Amino acid sequence: MKKTRSIYLVMTALTIMLGILSRKIDFIPLFIGDVLYAIMVYFGFRAVWLHLQPFYRILLPLLFCFLIELQQLAQWPWLVFIRQTTLGHYVLGQGFLWSDLLCYTFGIVTALGCDLLVGNIAKK
Repeated sequence: MKKTRSIYLVMTALTIMLGILSRKIDFIPLFIGDVLYAIMVYFGFRAVWLHLQPFYRILLPLLFCFLIELQQLAQWPWLVFIRQTTLGHYVLGQGFLWSDLLCYTFGIVTALGCDLLVGNIAKK
């Protein structure tokens, strides 16, 4: 079980690095960062909750990502201040976009597919 958790933590860390890198390279479309953000959230949730059923593997990270996106509609001064910091910008984002919800959905479904594929290969 520790080995599985550490694999998910490594996947989370690698996805974070890819996500930051995707924001630094000009020719990579911005939506790739949103897809990678959702993948990172998925693997982070999997690292914490190893035995979730596939439905909840999708639902919980998707709900988290959607709530992060929806909070961007709030313009409370203290929240705007947090978003202006580097870490706050990476975690909370800047402005609400409907397209981000699609990116999050695609990222989480992609992560689930990879998770199930790797899990099935490992069982053989």
